[in-house]
Amino acid sequence: KFFNEKTGDQFFFKGVAYQPRTGVKDANPDPLADSVGCKRDVAVFKDLGINSIRVYEVDYNKNHDDCMQMLEDAGIYVMLDIPSPDYAINREDPEWNTQLMGNWQAKIDAFSKYPNVIAWIAGNEVANDKDTTPSAAFVKAAIRDMRAYLKSKDLSTPVGYADNDDMDIRMNLINYFDCDDEDSRAQFYAINTYRWCGDDATFKSSGYSDITKNMTDYSIPSLLTEYGCNKVRPRTFHEVASIFGSDMDGTLSGGLMYEYTEEDNDYGIVSVSYGSTKVSQTEDYSYFKKAMASADPSGVKMSSYKPSSKDSVCPSVGDNWEAKPGSLPPTPSNSTCECMMKSLSCVSKLKSVPTSSSDLKTFGQNVGSIFGTVCKDVDCGDVSTDAEEGQYGKYSFCDAIQRVSWVMNAWYIEQRGVDGSCDFDGFAET
Repeated sequence: KFFNEKTGDQFFFKGVAYQPRTGVKDANPDPLADSVGCKRDVAVFKDLGINSIRVYEVDYNKNHDDCMQMLEDAGIYVMLDIPSPDYAINREDPEWNTQLMGNWQAKIDAFSKYPNVIAWIAGNEVANDKDTTPSAAFVKAAIRDMRAYLKSKDLSTPVGYADNDDMDIRMNLINYFDCDDEDSRAQFYAINTYRWCGDDATFKSSGYSDITKNMTDYSIPSLLTEYGCNKVRPRTFHEVASIFGSDMDGTLSGGLMYEYTEEDNDYGIVSVSYGSTKVSQTEDYSYFKKAMASADPSGVKMSSYKPSSKDSVCPSVGDNWEAKPGSLPPTPSNSTCECMMKSLSCVSKLKSVPTSSSDLKTFGQNVGSIFGTVCKDVDCGDVSTDAEEGQYGKYSFCDAIQRVSWVMNAWYIEQRGVDGSCDFDGFAET
C-alpha cells in the first residue's frame, strides 16, 4: 500500500494518463514544459477532483518549474515513466547499457527536486507476450540500478513496472518482479487493463475479480495505471465503483484512467492543443467527473497496517517464460567500457553511433554482419547476453561501437594480427 508519510493516511491514485499530443511541434513532446497548457489543465484537474497524473514523455533538458509548482499547489502528484521512445528497453532486442542508464539518470536528476513526483515507471508493457519475456531481465536490472541511484541521492521515490495484462504471461511477470534479491525488485506493480467494457460489465464478468485475486497477498503495492475501455461510448466508468470500493480497495491502490486528452485513438475526456488555453469536453467528461466524485475508498492508517503478504516465487524457464531467475545483466559502467577500449588493438573507425536513420541502418547491418561472421568461430560471451540461460557478458552493457570493437579485436587476436585481419571492409583500424 501507499501512505502519506505526513498524515499516515493510505494513498489511493485517483488520476488520469496525461500526454497531450495535438499541436505538438517539438520532436520531444513534454506537457510539463507547456506552462499555458498546464494552467489550463490544472483547473480541469481540480474540477474533476483527481489527485494524480501519469506522464509518459518529458524532455529533461526543458524547464518544468511552472507546471510542477501549479500541480503541487493543486495537490496533484506526478507519476513519470523513465524511458522515452529513443531511450527505452527494446522488447525484441533488449539491452541495458550505458546510454540508457545515463539518460534515465539525467531524467531523475531533472525531476528529483520536485516533491510531488510520487513514483517512477521503469518499463511499460515491455514484455507483452511469451516471446518477449527475456526483456523482463533487462527491465529488472534497470529497476535495480535506478533504485540504487535514487538511494544515492537520498530519495525514496518508488520504482515500478506496468504490464499489459496478457493472459499467458501475467502471473509470471507479477511473480518475477517481486522475487529474488530485494534490491532488484519492483517497488510497486502496475496493470494496464481494458477489460471492463460497457454498462453490462460487472466486477466478475469483466475479469476485474481475477486482477484483484492475482494481487491479493502480493508483497508490494499494486494499482491500475491505465483503464477505461472505449469499445462503447460514451464511457460511463462503472468500473470506478469497484476500483475504489470494497471490491478492490483492500488490494489495489486506485488507478489512473486512460486518458485525459482526445487523440487519434479516441480515449479522451477533453480536447486541447499545445500552447492553447482552449479546452472542450467530450461526452465522457461528465461521466468520469461523476465517477470520481463518488470514489471514496476505505483505507487504513499506516500505524495500524500489518501486512500479511508473502514473497513471490520466481517463475521457471518454460514455454511461457524465457528469463532465468537469479541472474541479471550487470550494472552499466562507462569507466569499464573505456578501460576495455584502451586495451584493444583493433577498433572501429567510427567513434560514435550514427544519428541519421540511413546511416544508422547501414551501421546496424555492418555490426550485425561482423558479429555473425566472427562469433561463429570466436567466443563472444563477454559482449553478449542470453536471458534464458542467465548469461550476461562483462562488457555487454557497453555501446555498439565498443562492443563491435571488442569483437573485431577478438578476431584480430585469433588471426594473430595477419595483414587484413583488422579491416572488415574498411570498418576497422589498428
